[in-house]
Amino acid sequence: MASKADLSSGSGVQPERFGRFYLQELLNSGGMADIWFVTDGKGKPYALRKLKREFRFNFTARRNFVRGCEILSKLNQSDYIVGYVEHGKIEGLMYMLMDYVEAANLKELYARQDPILTENVAQILIDMAVGLSHVHESGFMHLDFKPENVLVTRNGRVRLIDFDLSQQIPETPKKMSKYPGTPSYMAPEQLQREAFDARADIFAYGVAAYELLTNQKPFPGETPADILNAQLDPSGPIPPRQHNPGIPVAMENVILKCIAREPDRRYPFSGVLVRDLEHALYV
Repeated sequence: MASKADLSSGSGVQPERFGRFYLQELLNSGGMADIWFVTDGKGKPYALRKLKREFRFNFTARRNFVRGCEILSKLNQSDYIVGYVEHGKIEGLMYMLMDYVEAANLKELYARQDPILTENVAQILIDMAVGLSHVHESGFMHLDFKPENVLVTRNGRVRLIDFDLSQQIPETPKKMSKYPGTPSYMAPEQLQREAFDARADIFAYGVAAYELLTNQKPFPGETPADILNAQLDPSGPIPPRQHNPGIPVAMENVILKCIAREPDRRYPFSGVLVRDLEHALYV
């Protein structure tokens, strides 16, 4: 989420109205929704996620959007999840209102080697896992955990976003009728359309951490088939310390445990992951 524009420029241009809100600045444009910095009639700032007009009759997009809103509404009691305010329809378009935080996503910060990231990387890695643990303890799998869905504020605090693909954690690994997600961060069992559970999120966390600390993907590939072939390679991924010798040995072990091919070899719970991260990173 980009920082907001200077609203006192005196340009005289009136912002567009959207119901009771004023659309001040487009912060991000995703596949099916835009996120705006908005203010209400009292000038209070919010982030507003608005379904794009071309998706207003797309039932899959509408269902995913509403699911993301409803799940986030149940996760708002955490400092590591973007704050939910309300959701509904305005002018026939679905929207969700969230707390506004001046932040950028982890992918953007890494691309420009922002000092916020380089100075706080250990705490960011831990906070990402704490946020994921909160999602799991609330009974949900994120299922699209990746750097683009991790916001980092100006003081280095983490907020997880985008729960459109989230599902309830099944009692036992479960097959799904559809397997949406971002292939680079999907576990082998997802790419093979097999039964999975919340350990798929732990795999995604490991991929994101590997990428953050090495500037490489553990399982490179241009297509889902390429990525799966890399995951199934008996030799396994290149250990992170071969790319970056500065990574602590204990942190390397945490990452490799997260991205183990078999779910039973990964962390059983994200809370245990948080504990090992704190020990590995001396925080």
